[in-house]
Amino acid sequence: MLKTIEASIDKDGNVHLKESVKLKNSRKALVTILDEDDSVNEITLVSQDALSKDWNNPDEDKAWAHLQ
Repeated sequence: MLKTIEASIDKDGNVHLKESVKLKNSRKALVTILDEDDSVNEITLVSQDALSKDWNNPDEDKAWAHLQ
């Protein structure tokens, strides 16, 4: 399962998560560094999980099938 967590990175490269994370084992992670003026893309990334729950369902697929 993938999980997106908002974080900030200080000038020394230290990553600070906006929420705590509990894991059973250590995990690898990918970090995407956003430009400061890239706030629209940041909002898109943060909302991705919520939107995917709404959009990724059979009713949505049926409603938009005529465009494929």
